[in-house]
Amino acid sequence: MDKQLILEDGTVLIGEGFGADVEISGEVVFNTGMTGYQEILSDPSYCGQMVMLTYPLIGNYGINRDDFESLNPAIAALIVREVEHEPSHYREQESLHDLLVAKNIPGIAGIDTRMLTRKIRAHGTVKGYICSLSVQVEDVVKMLQDSPLLTTQVSQVSVNTAYHVPGKGKRVALIDCGMKHGILQSLIERHCDVVVVPYDTTAQEIKRLGVDGVLVSNGPGNPEDVPETIQTVASLIGEVPLFGICLGHQLLALACGATTSKLRFGHRGSNHPVREIETGRIDITAQNHGYTVDLDSIEGTELMLTHEAVNDGTVEGLKHRYADAFSVQYHPEANPGPHDANDLFDRFIGMMNTAKTNVLV
Repeated sequence: MDKQLILEDGTVLIGEGFGADVEISGEVVFNTGMTGYQEILSDPSYCGQMVMLTYPLIGNYGINRDDFESLNPAIAALIVREVEHEPSHYREQESLHDLLVAKNIPGIAGIDTRMLTRKIRAHGTVKGYICSLSVQVEDVVKMLQDSPLLTTQVSQVSVNTAYHVPGKGKRVALIDCGMKHGILQSLIERHCDVVVVPYDTTAQEIKRLGVDGVLVSNGPGNPEDVPETIQTVASLIGEVPLFGICLGHQLLALACGATTSKLRFGHRGSNHPVREIETGRIDITAQNHGYTVDLDSIEGTELMLTHEAVNDGTVEGLKHRYADAFSVQYHPEANPGPHDANDLFDRFIGMMNTAKTNVLV
Protein backbone atom coordinates (compact mmCIF):
# COMPACT_ATOMS: atom_id res chain seq x y z
CA MET A 1 0.00 0.00 0.00
CA ASP A 2 1.42 3.37 -1.01
CA LYS A 3 2.00 5.97 1.72
CA GLN A 4 3.20 9.53 1.69
CA LEU A 5 5.76 11.24 3.88
CA ILE A 6 4.87 14.91 4.24
CA LEU A 7 7.45 17.32 5.67
CA GLU A 8 6.74 20.61 7.39
CA ASP A 9 8.32 22.53 4.50
CA GLY A 10 5.73 21.10 2.11
CA THR A 11 7.91 18.36 0.59
CA VAL A 12 5.91 15.22 -0.29
CA LEU A 13 7.57 11.85 -0.84
CA ILE A 14 5.57 8.83 -2.03
CA GLY A 15 6.65 5.33 -1.04
CA GLU A 16 5.64 1.81 -0.11
CA GLY A 17 4.15 1.43 3.35
CA PHE A 18 5.34 -1.46 5.52
CA GLY A 19 5.09 -2.28 9.19
CA ALA A 20 2.01 -1.06 11.03
CA ASP A 21 -0.73 0.64 9.02
CA VAL A 22 -0.99 3.75 11.18
CA GLU A 23 -0.46 7.47 10.68
CA ILE A 24 2.07 9.27 12.84
CA SER A 25 4.23 12.38 13.06
CA GLY A 26 7.73 12.92 14.41
CA GLU A 27 11.07 14.64 13.92
CA VAL A 28 12.86 13.19 10.88
CA VAL A 29 16.52 12.32 11.59
CA PHE A 30 19.06 10.17 9.74
CA ASN A 31 21.55 7.51 10.80
CA THR A 32 24.54 6.69 8.59
CA GLY A 33 25.30 3.22 9.99
CA MET A 34 25.67 0.48 7.39
CA THR A 35 24.55 -2.29 9.76
CA GLY A 36 22.75 -2.58 13.08
CA TYR A 37 19.23 -1.50 12.14
CA GLN A 38 17.75 -3.64 14.93
CA GLU A 39 19.84 -1.90 17.59
CA ILE A 40 19.13 1.49 16.03
CA LEU A 41 15.35 1.14 15.93
CA SER A 42 15.32 -0.17 19.53
CA ASP A 43 17.53 2.62 20.93
CA PRO A 44 15.33 4.63 23.36
CA SER A 45 17.19 7.81 22.42
CA TYR A 46 15.10 7.85 19.21
CA CYS A 47 11.85 8.20 21.17
CA GLY A 48 9.32 10.11 19.06
CA GLN A 49 11.60 10.41 16.04
CA MET A 50 11.24 9.14 12.49
CA VAL A 51 14.55 7.40 11.81
CA MET A 52 15.81 7.42 8.24
CA LEU A 53 18.60 4.97 7.45
CA THR A 54 20.99 6.15 4.75
CA TYR A 55 22.22 2.65 3.88
CA PRO A 56 20.00 1.65 0.94
CA LEU A 57 18.98 -1.95 1.82
CA ILE A 58 17.43 -2.60 5.22
CA GLY A 59 15.97 -5.80 6.64
CA ASN A 60 18.13 -8.30 4.76
CA TYR A 61 19.24 -10.21 7.87
CA GLY A 62 15.94 -9.98 9.72
CA ILE A 63 15.36 -9.59 13.45
CA ASN A 64 16.69 -11.82 16.25
CA ARG A 65 16.09 -12.04 19.99
CA ASP A 66 19.57 -10.93 21.09
CA ASP A 67 20.21 -7.56 19.45
CA PHE A 68 17.52 -5.39 21.02
CA GLU A 69 18.65 -2.33 22.96
CA SER A 70 15.18 -2.11 24.52
CA LEU A 71 12.24 -4.50 24.44
CA ASN A 72 9.77 -1.87 23.23
CA PRO A 73 11.18 0.33 20.45
CA ALA A 74 10.20 3.97 20.93
CA ILE A 75 10.83 5.31 17.42
CA ALA A 76 7.87 6.95 15.71
CA ALA A 77 8.59 5.45 12.27
CA LEU A 78 11.29 3.95 10.04
CA ILE A 79 12.21 5.46 6.65
CA VAL A 80 14.32 3.43 4.18
CA ARG A 81 15.26 3.27 0.50
CA GLU A 82 14.52 -0.45 0.13
CA VAL A 83 13.09 -2.95 2.62
CA GLU A 84 13.71 -6.68 2.39
CA HIS A 85 10.63 -8.75 3.19
CA GLU A 86 12.34 -12.16 2.93
CA PRO A 87 15.46 -11.95 5.10
CA SER A 88 18.13 -14.66 5.20
CA HIS A 89 20.40 -15.17 8.20
CA TYR A 90 21.05 -18.08 10.53
CA ARG A 91 20.00 -15.97 13.56
CA GLU A 92 16.89 -14.50 11.94
CA GLN A 93 13.62 -15.15 13.78
CA GLU A 94 11.24 -12.70 12.09
CA SER A 95 11.27 -10.01 9.43
CA LEU A 96 11.65 -6.31 10.05
CA HIS A 97 8.10 -5.83 8.73
CA ASP A 98 6.69 -8.33 11.23
CA LEU A 99 8.46 -6.65 14.15
CA LEU A 100 7.13 -3.22 13.22
CA VAL A 101 3.62 -4.62 12.89
CA ALA A 102 3.88 -6.21 16.34
CA LYS A 103 5.16 -2.96 17.88
CA ASN A 104 2.62 -0.75 16.00
CA ILE A 105 5.36 1.23 14.23
CA PRO A 106 4.88 2.33 10.61
CA GLY A 107 7.58 2.26 7.96
CA ILE A 108 7.91 3.71 4.49
CA ALA A 109 10.24 2.43 1.75
CA GLY A 110 11.04 3.61 -1.75
CA ILE A 111 12.04 7.04 -0.47
CA ASP A 112 14.97 8.93 -2.02
CA THR A 113 16.95 8.83 1.20
CA ARG A 114 20.00 10.47 -0.37
CA MET A 115 17.99 13.55 -1.34
CA LEU A 116 16.29 13.70 2.04
CA THR A 117 19.61 13.35 3.87
CA ARG A 118 21.09 16.22 1.86
CA LYS A 119 18.04 18.35 2.65
CA ILE A 120 18.37 17.70 6.38
CA ARG A 121 22.12 18.35 6.33
CA ALA A 122 21.53 21.68 4.58
CA HIS A 123 18.48 22.91 6.45
CA GLY A 124 18.33 20.89 9.68
CA THR A 125 15.98 18.25 11.02
CA VAL A 126 12.32 18.64 10.08
CA LYS A 127 9.03 17.33 11.37
CA GLY A 128 7.25 14.81 9.17
CA TYR A 129 4.02 12.85 8.92
CA ILE A 130 3.43 9.41 7.39
CA CYS A 131 -0.12 8.91 6.14
CA SER A 132 -2.31 7.62 3.33
CA LEU A 133 -2.40 9.32 -0.05
CA SER A 134 -5.89 10.63 0.65
CA VAL A 135 -4.72 13.02 3.38
CA GLN A 136 -4.60 16.67 2.34
CA VAL A 137 -1.01 17.93 2.23
CA GLU A 138 -1.87 21.53 3.18
CA ASP A 139 -3.62 20.46 6.37
CA VAL A 140 -0.69 18.29 7.43
CA VAL A 141 1.90 21.01 6.72
CA LYS A 142 0.02 23.49 8.92
CA MET A 143 -0.34 20.90 11.67
CA LEU A 144 3.38 20.14 11.60
CA GLN A 145 4.38 23.79 11.58
CA ASP A 146 2.13 24.55 14.54
CA SER A 147 3.09 21.52 16.65
CA PRO A 148 5.98 21.80 19.14
CA LEU A 149 8.65 19.16 19.58
CA LEU A 150 8.11 16.63 22.35
CA THR A 151 9.48 17.43 25.81
CA THR A 152 8.51 14.32 27.82
CA GLN A 153 10.47 11.58 26.04
CA VAL A 154 12.70 10.67 29.00
CA SER A 155 9.71 10.00 31.25
CA GLN A 156 8.26 7.78 28.50
CA VAL A 157 11.30 5.52 28.17
CA SER A 158 12.73 5.46 31.70
CA VAL A 159 11.83 2.64 34.08
CA ASN A 160 9.04 3.40 36.55
CA THR A 161 10.57 1.55 39.49
CA ALA A 162 14.09 0.55 40.43
CA TYR A 163 15.34 -3.00 39.88
CA HIS A 164 18.44 -4.91 40.90
CA VAL A 165 20.86 -6.89 38.71
CA PRO A 166 23.06 -8.69 41.27
CA GLY A 167 26.81 -8.93 40.86
CA LYS A 168 29.87 -9.48 43.04
CA GLY A 169 31.71 -6.30 42.08
CA LYS A 170 31.19 -2.61 42.70
CA ARG A 171 27.62 -1.43 43.25
CA VAL A 172 26.56 1.02 40.55
CA ALA A 173 23.38 3.07 40.40
CA LEU A 174 22.46 3.29 36.73
CA ILE A 175 20.16 6.27 36.19
CA ASP A 176 17.88 5.24 33.34
CA CYS A 177 17.13 8.22 31.10
CA GLY A 178 16.48 5.89 28.16
CA MET A 179 19.21 3.36 28.75
CA LYS A 180 20.48 1.09 26.00
CA HIS A 181 20.81 -2.48 27.25
CA GLY A 182 24.39 -2.48 25.97
CA ILE A 183 25.37 -0.10 28.77
CA LEU A 184 23.89 -2.38 31.40
CA GLN A 185 25.57 -5.38 29.75
CA SER A 186 28.94 -3.59 29.83
CA LEU A 187 28.62 -3.21 33.61
CA ILE A 188 27.44 -6.81 34.05
CA GLU A 189 30.48 -8.07 32.11
CA ARG A 190 32.63 -6.27 34.68
CA HIS A 191 30.78 -8.05 37.52
CA CYS A 192 29.14 -4.86 38.79
CA ASP A 193 26.22 -5.05 41.21
CA VAL A 194 23.79 -2.79 39.35
CA VAL A 195 20.68 -1.01 40.57
CA VAL A 196 18.78 0.57 37.68
CA VAL A 197 16.80 3.58 38.92
CA PRO A 198 14.27 5.94 37.27
CA TYR A 199 15.45 9.26 35.84
CA ASP A 200 13.77 11.26 38.64
CA THR A 201 15.37 9.38 41.54
CA THR A 202 16.85 11.83 44.04
CA ALA A 203 20.48 11.93 45.09
CA GLN A 204 19.44 11.07 48.64
CA GLU A 205 17.66 7.92 47.46
CA ILE A 206 20.67 6.89 45.36
CA LYS A 207 23.17 7.40 48.19
CA ARG A 208 21.03 5.32 50.52
CA LEU A 209 21.62 2.37 48.20
CA GLY A 210 25.24 2.31 49.35
CA VAL A 211 26.56 2.71 45.83
CA ASP A 212 30.21 2.83 44.81
CA GLY A 213 29.46 4.82 41.66
CA VAL A 214 26.73 6.32 39.48
CA LEU A 215 26.34 6.02 35.72
CA VAL A 216 23.95 8.43 33.98
CA SER A 217 22.67 6.84 30.78
CA ASN A 218 21.85 8.03 27.30
CA GLY A 219 18.34 9.19 26.51
CA PRO A 220 16.17 11.19 24.11
CA GLY A 221 15.41 14.85 23.65
CA ASN A 222 16.59 18.13 25.11
CA PRO A 223 18.64 17.73 28.32
CA GLU A 224 17.03 20.87 29.73
CA ASP A 225 13.71 19.00 29.81
CA VAL A 226 14.85 16.82 32.74
CA PRO A 227 15.66 19.27 35.56
CA GLU A 228 15.10 16.49 38.12
CA THR A 229 18.08 14.54 36.80
CA ILE A 230 20.22 17.67 36.53
CA GLN A 231 19.58 18.34 40.22
CA THR A 232 20.40 14.76 41.14
CA VAL A 233 23.68 14.85 39.22
CA ALA A 234 24.62 18.21 40.77
CA SER A 235 24.04 16.80 44.25
CA LEU A 236 26.11 13.66 43.55
CA ILE A 237 29.22 15.40 42.21
CA GLY A 238 31.97 14.99 44.77
CA GLU A 239 29.92 12.48 46.77
CA VAL A 240 30.44 9.42 44.59
CA PRO A 241 32.28 8.63 41.31
CA LEU A 242 30.11 9.55 38.34
CA PHE A 243 30.15 8.62 34.63
CA GLY A 244 27.82 10.18 32.05
CA ILE A 245 27.09 8.81 28.57
CA CYS A 246 25.43 10.83 25.78
CA LEU A 247 22.47 12.54 27.48
CA GLY A 248 24.24 11.82 30.76
CA HIS A 249 27.21 13.80 29.43
CA GLN A 250 24.97 16.79 28.71
CA LEU A 251 23.32 16.53 32.13
CA LEU A 252 26.73 16.60 33.85
CA ALA A 253 27.58 19.74 31.90
CA LEU A 254 24.32 21.45 32.87
CA ALA A 255 24.76 20.39 36.49
CA CYS A 256 28.13 22.17 36.52
CA GLY A 257 26.85 25.40 34.99
CA ALA A 258 27.60 24.88 31.29
CA THR A 259 24.94 25.19 28.59
CA THR A 260 23.68 23.02 25.72
CA SER A 261 22.16 23.76 22.32
CA LYS A 262 20.52 21.91 19.44
CA LEU A 263 22.65 20.82 16.51
CA ARG A 264 21.40 21.39 12.97
CA PHE A 265 21.09 17.69 12.17
CA GLY A 266 22.86 15.91 15.04
CA HIS A 267 25.37 13.07 15.06
CA ARG A 268 23.83 9.66 14.38
CA GLY A 269 25.96 6.83 13.07
CA SER A 270 28.73 4.37 13.87
CA ASN A 271 31.80 5.98 12.32
CA HIS A 272 32.30 9.35 14.04
CA PRO A 273 35.99 10.09 14.80
CA VAL A 274 36.73 11.57 18.23
CA ARG A 275 40.09 12.95 19.42
CA GLU A 276 41.28 12.64 23.01
CA ILE A 277 42.88 16.00 23.80
CA GLU A 278 45.60 14.74 26.17
CA THR A 279 46.98 11.93 24.00
CA GLY A 280 45.84 12.79 20.48
CA ARG A 281 44.34 9.30 20.18
CA ILE A 282 41.51 8.98 17.65
CA ASP A 283 38.60 6.66 18.40
CA ILE A 284 35.92 5.77 15.87
CA THR A 285 32.68 5.99 17.81
CA ALA A 286 28.96 5.29 17.70
CA GLN A 287 26.82 8.37 18.27
CA ASN A 288 23.16 9.33 18.53
CA HIS A 289 22.41 12.83 19.76
CA GLY A 290 20.75 16.01 18.57
CA TYR A 291 22.10 18.35 21.26
CA THR A 292 25.63 19.34 22.24
CA VAL A 293 27.45 21.02 25.11
CA ASP A 294 28.43 24.58 24.13
CA LEU A 295 32.22 24.76 24.09
CA ASP A 296 32.42 28.39 25.24
CA SER A 297 30.18 27.67 28.22
CA ILE A 298 32.74 25.31 29.79
CA GLU A 299 34.94 28.29 30.71
CA GLY A 300 34.23 29.42 34.24
CA THR A 301 32.97 25.99 35.31
CA GLU A 302 34.85 23.23 37.12
CA LEU A 303 34.85 21.12 33.94
CA MET A 304 37.61 20.64 31.40
CA LEU A 305 37.43 19.41 27.82
CA THR A 306 38.83 15.90 27.29
CA HIS A 307 37.53 14.90 23.84
CA GLU A 308 36.47 16.72 20.67
CA ALA A 309 34.77 15.68 17.44
CA VAL A 310 37.22 15.55 14.55
CA ASN A 311 34.56 16.47 11.98
CA ASP A 312 33.14 19.63 13.54
CA GLY A 313 35.05 20.36 16.76
CA THR A 314 32.06 19.87 19.06
CA VAL A 315 32.45 18.75 22.67
CA GLU A 316 32.75 14.96 23.00
CA GLY A 317 34.15 14.50 26.50
CA LEU A 318 34.43 16.30 29.84
CA LYS A 319 35.88 15.67 33.26
CA HIS A 320 35.55 17.49 36.55
CA ARG A 321 38.72 19.23 37.73
CA TYR A 322 38.34 18.26 41.37
CA ALA A 323 35.72 15.51 41.71
CA ASP A 324 35.62 11.95 40.37
CA ALA A 325 33.27 12.69 37.47
CA PHE A 326 33.66 12.40 33.71
CA SER A 327 31.47 11.99 30.65
CA VAL A 328 31.47 11.35 26.91
CA GLN A 329 29.00 12.35 24.23
CA TYR A 330 29.44 9.11 22.29
CA HIS A 331 28.56 5.49 23.11
CA PRO A 332 31.51 3.43 24.42
CA GLU A 333 29.31 0.30 24.44
CA ALA A 334 28.56 0.88 20.73
CA ASN A 335 25.84 -1.66 19.74
CA PRO A 336 26.01 -1.15 16.85
CA GLY A 337 29.43 0.24 16.13
CA PRO A 338 33.15 -0.06 16.88
CA HIS A 339 34.42 -0.83 20.36
CA ASP A 340 37.36 1.59 20.31
CA ALA A 341 36.17 3.38 23.47
CA ASN A 342 34.99 0.37 25.47
CA ASP A 343 37.84 0.91 27.92
CA LEU A 344 35.96 3.88 29.39
CA PHE A 345 33.95 1.41 31.46
CA ASP A 346 37.23 0.08 32.86
CA ARG A 347 38.24 3.66 33.67
CA PHE A 348 34.98 4.05 35.59
CA ILE A 349 35.66 0.80 37.49
CA GLY A 350 39.16 2.02 38.33
CA MET A 351 37.76 5.31 39.62
CA MET A 352 35.42 3.41 41.95
CA ASN A 353 38.27 1.17 43.14
CA THR A 354 40.28 4.16 44.35
CA ALA A 355 37.40 6.17 45.81
CA LYS A 356 35.53 5.96 49.11
CA THR A 357 32.85 3.29 48.78
CA ASN A 358 29.38 2.49 50.05
CA VAL A 359 28.03 5.98 50.67
CA LEU A 360 25.19 5.79 53.19
CA VAL A 361 23.41 8.77 54.69
